[in-house]
Amino acid sequence: MKNVKIILGVFLAALGLVAGSARADITIAMAGPMTGPFAAFGERMKQGAEQAVADLNRDGGLLDQKIKLVIGDDACDPRQAMAVANSMVNKGISLMVGHFCSGASIPAAEVYHEEGILLISPASTNPKLTELGFDNVFRVCGRHDQQGTIAGNFLADNYGGKKVAIVHDRQAYSRSLAEAAKVQLNKRGINEAMYETVDAGKKDYNPFVTRMKRNDIDVLYYGGYHGEAGLIMREIRAQGMATVLVSGDDLATEKYWAIAGAAGEGTMMTYAPDARKSVYAKSVVESMRKRGFEPEGSTLYTYAAIQAWAQAVVKAGSTEIEKTIKALKSDTFQTVLGDITFNSNGDIKRPAYVWYKWSRGKYAEK
Repeated sequence: MKNVKIILGVFLAALGLVAGSARADITIAMAGPMTGPFAAFGERMKQGAEQAVADLNRDGGLLDQKIKLVIGDDACDPRQAMAVANSMVNKGISLMVGHFCSGASIPAAEVYHEEGILLISPASTNPKLTELGFDNVFRVCGRHDQQGTIAGNFLADNYGGKKVAIVHDRQAYSRSLAEAAKVQLNKRGINEAMYETVDAGKKDYNPFVTRMKRNDIDVLYYGGYHGEAGLIMREIRAQGMATVLVSGDDLATEKYWAIAGAAGEGTMMTYAPDARKSVYAKSVVESMRKRGFEPEGSTLYTYAAIQAWAQAVVKAGSTEIEKTIKALKSDTFQTVLGDITFNSNGDIKRPAYVWYKWSRGKYAEK
């Protein structure tokens, strides 16, 4: 009898292990700049990811399993992004939602490809990310070259007879944006009066702005981040210049105005249509506002990345990467951004950018 009890105990324990395995969490990750100068963007991503996971778990989880979220901090640094990617391999994640900066996403993508982890970025717009040849890489945002083309046309249409400066800070995001604008402007038969680079992270841009003043620059197209853009605009106004600033989606943050102040008045930028105004996002926006968080910028894009992945997993009936990739590339997904369909590269089809303008401390769609 004693032997029977022992055998029965072992059998029941084995059943418990099997049942425990069946109920194991599906682990996903989000990585972005949780510290450093771009931490505000990382916080938006984190809030969007946490809301998406909470909503999925509230509705029963995925494949009868709960979803567990882990957060990685890359500080928008390529080496730190690689370290985060390698650390996630040991956590057995099924999805990485990230990274924010293209300079972090691109090197980290190598790790995810080698380890068979799905990557969906809500914010990295450098074209190179989805041109690496990796079938596991997707994004729910647009691309720099699309923004740059729009900007180049805007400059040609509105400043064709004016002196245009195109400038970037040598970082992957910045260079790609500026070069795309330059190519399109030149295609329209217009040559820029200045094409320069500046150093990111400086506190004084007086010498650069002085060169702009000497060249009578009417409009500056700046491929770069809000911190430097704000300081440059303050210096431009301090030198009595009426130069207009045109830039990209990184300026869609209140931190830009906090730095530029009144010097930022009239700044133009390309950015995706405000997802908060979408009927598809209404309930999520209301939920996040009730708990005191305003879901601007990449918040809803992060939420949408998890939505698309979850729907693909349901369609595939599995979190196995090959099956999930096949589902992602063969269906349309209903998200807070509206319907999303991916092309063979992992880019969304027909992404849209619109123009925004800063005025009195707020930016609004034109």
